[in-house]
Amino acid sequence: MKKILMITGDYTEDYETMVPFQTLLAVGHQVDAVCPDKISGDTVATAIHDFEGEQTYSEKRGHNFALNATFADVNAADYDALVIPGGRAPEYLRLNKAVLNMVQHFFVTNKPVAAICHGAQLLAAAGVLEGKTCSAYPACQPEVEAAGGTFAAIEVTAAVTDGNLVTAPAWPAHPQWLAQFMALLK
Repeated sequence: MKKILMITGDYTEDYETMVPFQTLLAVGHQVDAVCPDKISGDTVATAIHDFEGEQTYSEKRGHNFALNATFADVNAADYDALVIPGGRAPEYLRLNKAVLNMVQHFFVTNKPVAAICHGAQLLAAAGVLEGKTCSAYPACQPEVEAAGGTFAAIEVTAAVTDGNLVTAPAWPAHPQWLAQFMALLK
Protein backbone atom coordinates (compact mmCIF):
# COMPACT_ATOMS: atom_id res chain seq x y z
CA MET A 1 0.00 0.00 0.00
CA LYS A 2 1.26 3.46 -0.93
CA LYS A 3 0.33 6.74 0.68
CA ILE A 4 -0.77 9.15 -2.06
CA LEU A 5 -1.42 12.88 -1.83
CA MET A 6 -4.06 14.45 -4.09
CA ILE A 7 -4.03 18.25 -4.30
CA THR A 8 -7.33 19.60 -5.50
CA GLY A 9 -9.55 22.65 -5.24
CA ASP A 10 -12.84 24.18 -6.27
CA TYR A 11 -13.79 23.50 -9.87
CA THR A 12 -11.41 20.64 -10.19
CA GLU A 13 -12.61 18.40 -13.02
CA ASP A 14 -15.13 15.93 -11.57
CA TYR A 15 -13.96 12.75 -13.35
CA GLU A 16 -10.28 13.65 -13.00
CA THR A 17 -10.76 13.87 -9.25
CA MET A 18 -13.33 11.19 -8.43
CA VAL A 19 -12.06 8.40 -10.70
CA PRO A 20 -8.39 8.35 -9.61
CA PHE A 21 -9.35 8.89 -5.97
CA GLN A 22 -11.75 5.94 -5.97
CA THR A 23 -9.58 3.73 -8.19
CA LEU A 24 -6.49 4.14 -6.05
CA LEU A 25 -8.51 3.44 -2.90
CA ALA A 26 -10.04 0.36 -4.54
CA VAL A 27 -6.63 -1.18 -5.21
CA GLY A 28 -5.56 -0.65 -1.60
CA HIS A 29 -3.71 2.66 -1.50
CA GLN A 30 -4.33 5.42 1.02
CA VAL A 31 -5.27 8.65 -0.77
CA ASP A 32 -5.39 11.92 1.13
CA ALA A 33 -7.29 14.60 -0.80
CA VAL A 34 -6.51 18.14 0.32
CA CYS A 35 -7.19 21.74 -0.67
CA PRO A 36 -5.51 24.89 0.66
CA ASP A 37 -7.50 26.65 3.39
CA LYS A 38 -9.80 23.64 3.86
CA ILE A 39 -9.94 20.86 6.41
CA SER A 40 -10.94 17.21 6.37
CA GLY A 41 -14.70 16.94 5.82
CA ASP A 42 -14.93 20.18 3.81
CA THR A 43 -15.94 19.85 0.18
CA VAL A 44 -14.77 21.31 -3.11
CA ALA A 45 -17.12 21.94 -5.99
CA THR A 46 -16.27 20.00 -9.11
CA ALA A 47 -16.93 20.78 -12.76
CA ILE A 48 -17.76 18.36 -15.54
CA HIS A 49 -15.84 19.10 -18.70
CA ASP A 50 -17.03 17.47 -21.90
CA PHE A 51 -16.05 17.49 -25.55
CA GLU A 52 -19.18 18.34 -27.49
CA GLY A 53 -17.83 19.65 -30.79
CA GLU A 54 -17.02 23.24 -29.88
CA GLN A 55 -13.53 24.72 -30.08
CA THR A 56 -12.92 23.87 -26.43
CA TYR A 57 -14.60 21.83 -23.71
CA SER A 58 -17.95 22.67 -22.18
CA GLU A 59 -18.30 23.07 -18.42
CA LYS A 60 -21.17 22.08 -16.16
CA ARG A 61 -21.38 22.02 -12.35
CA GLY A 62 -20.37 18.66 -10.99
CA HIS A 63 -20.57 17.03 -7.57
CA ASN A 64 -19.27 18.11 -4.21
CA PHE A 65 -16.08 16.19 -3.48
CA ALA A 66 -15.34 15.59 0.22
CA LEU A 67 -11.78 16.15 1.33
CA ASN A 68 -10.45 13.52 3.72
CA ALA A 69 -7.37 15.30 5.05
CA THR A 70 -6.44 18.80 6.18
CA PHE A 71 -4.08 20.76 3.96
CA ALA A 72 -2.32 22.51 6.85
CA ASP A 73 -1.44 19.14 8.41
CA VAL A 74 0.13 17.64 5.27
CA ASN A 75 3.86 16.99 5.03
CA ALA A 76 4.79 15.99 1.48
CA ALA A 77 7.69 13.90 2.81
CA ASP A 78 5.13 11.52 4.35
CA TYR A 79 3.75 10.55 0.92
CA ASP A 80 4.90 8.10 -1.74
CA ALA A 81 3.23 9.78 -4.72
CA LEU A 82 1.22 12.79 -5.89
CA VAL A 83 -1.94 13.14 -8.04
CA ILE A 84 -2.88 16.47 -9.63
CA PRO A 85 -6.35 16.52 -11.22
CA GLY A 86 -7.18 19.04 -13.92
CA GLY A 87 -10.08 21.40 -14.33
CA ARG A 88 -9.87 25.01 -13.28
CA ALA A 89 -8.39 24.36 -9.84
CA PRO A 90 -4.73 24.30 -11.02
CA GLU A 91 -5.22 27.83 -12.35
CA TYR A 92 -5.42 29.23 -8.81
CA LEU A 93 -3.58 26.46 -6.93
CA ARG A 94 -0.43 27.52 -8.81
CA LEU A 95 -0.57 30.83 -6.95
CA ASN A 96 -0.11 29.10 -3.58
CA LYS A 97 3.54 28.84 -2.50
CA ALA A 98 2.86 25.89 -0.15
CA VAL A 99 1.28 23.95 -3.03
CA LEU A 100 4.25 24.71 -5.29
CA ASN A 101 6.66 23.54 -2.57
CA MET A 102 4.72 20.27 -2.24
CA VAL A 103 4.84 19.65 -5.99
CA GLN A 104 8.58 20.40 -6.08
CA HIS A 105 9.20 17.91 -3.27
CA PHE A 106 7.94 15.01 -5.41
CA PHE A 107 10.34 15.91 -8.22
CA VAL A 108 13.36 16.53 -5.99
CA THR A 109 12.78 13.12 -4.38
CA ASN A 110 11.82 11.44 -7.69
CA LYS A 111 8.51 10.14 -6.35
CA PRO A 112 5.70 9.26 -8.82
CA VAL A 113 3.49 12.14 -9.98
CA ALA A 114 0.32 11.83 -12.06
CA ALA A 115 -1.06 15.04 -13.58
CA ILE A 116 -3.90 15.31 -16.06
CA CYS A 117 -5.42 18.03 -18.21
CA HIS A 118 -4.81 21.49 -16.71
CA GLY A 119 -2.67 19.94 -13.96
CA ALA A 120 0.24 20.91 -16.20
CA GLN A 121 -0.37 24.54 -15.18
CA LEU A 122 0.62 23.61 -11.64
CA LEU A 123 3.69 21.68 -12.86
CA ALA A 124 4.78 24.64 -15.00
CA ALA A 125 4.37 27.11 -12.13
CA ALA A 126 6.35 24.81 -9.82
CA GLY A 127 9.24 24.83 -12.30
CA VAL A 128 9.46 21.04 -12.59
CA LEU A 129 8.97 20.54 -16.34
CA GLU A 130 12.47 21.47 -17.57
CA GLY A 131 13.55 18.66 -19.93
CA LYS A 132 10.37 16.63 -19.29
CA THR A 133 7.85 15.37 -21.82
CA CYS A 134 4.38 16.33 -20.63
CA SER A 135 0.91 15.94 -22.06
CA ALA A 136 -1.97 18.14 -21.01
CA TYR A 137 -5.11 19.71 -22.35
CA PRO A 138 -3.92 21.20 -25.68
CA ALA A 139 -4.51 24.80 -24.51
CA CYS A 140 -1.76 24.24 -21.91
CA GLN A 141 0.91 23.58 -24.56
CA PRO A 142 2.36 27.13 -24.34
CA GLU A 143 2.76 26.81 -20.56
CA VAL A 144 4.47 23.42 -20.83
CA GLU A 145 6.90 24.77 -23.42
CA ALA A 146 7.53 28.06 -21.59
CA ALA A 147 8.47 25.98 -18.54
CA GLY A 148 11.10 24.10 -20.57
CA GLY A 149 9.06 20.97 -21.18
CA THR A 150 8.29 19.16 -24.41
CA PHE A 151 4.57 19.06 -25.07
CA ALA A 152 3.30 15.58 -26.01
CA ALA A 153 0.43 16.07 -28.48
CA ILE A 154 -1.13 12.64 -28.00
CA GLU A 155 -4.63 11.25 -28.46
CA VAL A 156 -7.13 12.20 -25.76
CA THR A 157 -7.23 8.51 -24.75
CA ALA A 158 -3.44 8.21 -24.35
CA ALA A 159 -0.94 8.98 -21.59
CA VAL A 160 2.81 9.45 -21.49
CA THR A 161 5.39 8.61 -18.82
CA ASP A 162 8.70 10.47 -18.51
CA GLY A 163 10.70 9.32 -15.51
CA ASN A 164 8.53 9.83 -12.41
CA LEU A 165 5.87 11.85 -14.29
CA VAL A 166 2.71 10.44 -15.90
CA THR A 167 0.53 12.89 -17.82
CA ALA A 168 -2.53 12.80 -20.06
CA PRO A 169 -4.69 15.29 -21.97
CA ALA A 170 -8.03 14.67 -20.22
CA TRP A 171 -10.31 12.14 -18.48
CA PRO A 172 -10.83 9.89 -21.55
CA ALA A 173 -7.22 8.78 -20.91
CA HIS A 174 -7.97 7.37 -17.45
CA PRO A 175 -7.25 3.72 -18.38
CA GLN A 176 -3.79 4.54 -19.78
CA TRP A 177 -3.00 7.28 -17.26
CA LEU A 178 -3.91 5.23 -14.20
CA ALA A 179 -2.23 2.07 -15.54
CA GLN A 180 1.03 3.93 -16.13
CA PHE A 181 0.82 5.64 -12.74
CA MET A 182 0.15 2.36 -10.94
CA ALA A 183 3.16 0.82 -12.72
CA LEU A 184 5.32 3.57 -11.17
CA LEU A 185 3.83 2.86 -7.74
CA LYS A 186 5.14 -0.73 -7.73
